[in-house]
Amino acid sequence: MTDDGTARRRGPYAKSAYRRRSIVAAAFEVFAASGYRGGSLQDIADRVGLSQTALLHYFPSKRDLLVAVLNRRDEVADSSLIGDGMQFRDQLVEQARINEGIPGLIELYAVLCGESLTDDYPGREYFAARFARLRAEYADELWELEAQGRLRDGVNPDRAAATLIGLWDGLQTQWLLDPSIDVAAGLRDALDLMILPEGDQAAPAL
Repeated sequence: MTDDGTARRRGPYAKSAYRRRSIVAAAFEVFAASGYRGGSLQDIADRVGLSQTALLHYFPSKRDLLVAVLNRRDEVADSSLIGDGMQFRDQLVEQARINEGIPGLIELYAVLCGESLTDDYPGREYFAARFARLRAEYADELWELEAQGRLRDGVNPDRAAATLIGLWDGLQTQWLLDPSIDVAAGLRDALDLMILPEGDQAAPAL
């Protein structure tokens, strides 16, 4: 196969991939502003200069487009995750600070998560699975700290994991409405009420 033949094959594919990315980016903005139910396919098509029929050539349904947007949200969020070697407390606080630089992503998450509580919402399973995964990950970290004697008396790792997620989401929602809210500081304060400083292990139970 010649180089020219390869280029001809790649040309339409690259154009199609670019168009799909453009549609997802437009849907991202529309859903963040109006929600999944409020944002129309026509609104999205208008942003990328397509007819609604042409848009459906790339995404057969609005539900398919929502899945693509949620996957894109995960890609952007994952690209900002903190590296290994940082303490659990510091990882969460630093991620909260990073999130301040991606307000559109946080707004999209808040809007779609709220809508997921309604009946027959196509993204409901995504958010339920996400919360279950985070609860398990945070609880594992907290149980490990408990084994090291670094959890304060009365802290239950499983309940604390759910509490941290609820606190973080709630603070971010307030921050979207009032940027003076310091999400990272609030999260750090809560973690300090749960976790003893390194080197300050609790005395073993008798």
